[in-house]
Amino acid sequence: MRILAIDPGYERMGVAVLEKNSGKENLIFSECFRTSAKLPHAERLVLVGREVRALVKKYRPDAVALETLFFEKNQKTAMHVAEARGVLLFIAAEAGLPAAEFTPMEIKVAVTGYGKSDKWQVTSMVERLVNIKKAIKYDDEYDAIAVGLTYFATHHSAGS
Repeated sequence: MRILAIDPGYERMGVAVLEKNSGKENLIFSECFRTSAKLPHAERLVLVGREVRALVKKYRPDAVALETLFFEKNQKTAMHVAEARGVLLFIAAEAGLPAAEFTPMEIKVAVTGYGKSDKWQVTSMVERLVNIKKAIKYDDEYDAIAVGLTYFATHHSAGS
């Protein structure tokens, strides 16, 4: 089972492709995709959509997993991230892929066992659970990997 896992955003979007074979999760690919704040928001959404569409085509996942929107204090930011999530759900549906969505608390429980874990605890557990062979600069990438691990933890028939 192969999953395209996404930490949604429009400025920074964490993406990861994970595979589970014989009960073992493997990281195939991860990155933090960025768009420029100098671009109009609609153009940034197009770039996000193109990136995810290209990843679906290249890695041929069986499903897409996304983090749900975390309530932001800044309503404009929350709306923009919600719009990016809409693009991502559209791309998944267009490709005929089921989309699973997880709250930040569900992700923390799946990865660390505790729903109020901090960023450092999540990052630390992700590094223990998956062999990452490169330096990761942004939390968004770790978050995407954690979303993928959550998918496997909650979908027990997924490549077990």
